[in-house]
Amino acid sequence: MESRMFGLETPLMTALQHLLDIPDGEGGGAAGGKQGGPTRAYVRDARAMAATPADVKELPGAYAFVVDMPGLRSGDIKVQVEEDRVLVITGERRREEKEDADAKYLRMERRMGKFMRKFVLPDNADVDKISAVCQDGVLTVTVDKLPPPEPKKPKTIEVKVA
Repeated sequence: MESRMFGLETPLMTALQHLLDIPDGEGGGAAGGKQGGPTRAYVRDARAMAATPADVKELPGAYAFVVDMPGLRSGDIKVQVEEDRVLVITGERRREEKEDADAKYLRMERRMGKFMRKFVLPDNADVDKISAVCQDGVLTVTVDKLPPPEPKKPKTIEVKVA
């Protein structure tokens, strides 16, 4: 039976499940995790990608990727280009370590854990000209476009009389 049927799909249960996750390579199936199914890292990344909303805009001279990153400081966010044309935006929001010992949570709804999005960049994106700005929990990554190639002029060949 699914945990949703019993109302256990709450932020508290998600946090507990995250704490109980087995690190990669330590199980996950029979014969040391070689079951043929997706790895825990793959499942975690898929969840992080599904839970991270993003907008992609094409501007006249650039592409803009706007991603919600609530509660993260700019130092907690990582923007990189992998495999030459894949833009990867990651971050992780953790529960605050120093909590009041007398306080108890009545409700935990804010999302904790890993944030991630991957975007395949178009061929005309200039991977050497990428900028990122995080303001009020919204990250905007701007990727400039390469200038359009100049049209080739027809080459005139001089004909010599022999």
